[in-house]
Amino acid sequence: MDAVTLAFAAGIIALAYAVWLAFVVLRAPRGNDKMQEISRAIQEGAGAYLARQYKTLAPFVVLLLLAMGFFIDWRTAGAFLAGVLLSALAGYVGMMVSVRANTRVAEAARKGLKPALALAFKGGAVTGMALAGLALVGVSTVYALFGQLAPLIGFGFGASLISLFARVGGGIYTKAADVGADLVGKIEKGIPEDDPRNPAVIADNVGDNVGDCAGMAADVFESFVVTIIAGMLLGAAPNFGGNYVTLPLAFAAVGVLASILGSFFVRLGGGAKAKIMHAFYKGIGATAV
Repeated sequence: MDAVTLAFAAGIIALAYAVWLAFVVLRAPRGNDKMQEISRAIQEGAGAYLARQYKTLAPFVVLLLLAMGFFIDWRTAGAFLAGVLLSALAGYVGMMVSVRANTRVAEAARKGLKPALALAFKGGAVTGMALAGLALVGVSTVYALFGQLAPLIGFGFGASLISLFARVGGGIYTKAADVGADLVGKIEKGIPEDDPRNPAVIADNVGDNVGDCAGMAADVFESFVVTIIAGMLLGAAPNFGGNYVTLPLAFAAVGVLASILGSFFVRLGGGAKAKIMHAFYKGIGATAV
């Protein structure tokens, strides 16, 4: 099996694993009516923000797409569009999972730290595996279709564009909502911090999901993509005889598959003094081995 096929297969496996984890998370109890009411408000706000952000970005994406097509070539432009769409999808998956997992983790925490950690980790792993799978499928498909590295640069640029706007825009929104909630709640009305009676608190929680989940997902997707592409560009250098172009794809594929196996070792001990980081260290160790 060549490296491109391996990367594509690993990406499909990662996506399938992410879908399975999502079903596990969504089957968990959602909590009481009050928890669900707050969660629905956060979901609605997060969805509205993301839709507005992508609508604002769309005209700029179209302009850049046409510019690349006319002044560079349409293969690079097509790869750029693929990078934009997959990065946007990674951000969407990251946020939609997080806003649905929050109340389920809170409900699981009533039973103890162990079930809460297990569910929270699965919720985070959905995003991690989904974006890793999308990155591997995207890079391997673009390279397999065109057989050249130039279109991959367009793919990386598309991923970086969405990542930039998602991270910066989400960060600004998060901080604005945070400051607004503090000013209105604690200074003007005397409402305790993070009290859901303050509408700005809902906006603050929306901002946390937008910046730290959607923005982070797009950011990690972009970092993973451009790291692979940079390695492929180095592998094509004359010093290496151009024989190591697909080696970064193989490394990334093996890393993702190892991470899937390692995720099964992230389990909290049963003792009263069990520490969360020890569970993660076990997963990291299993992945490395």
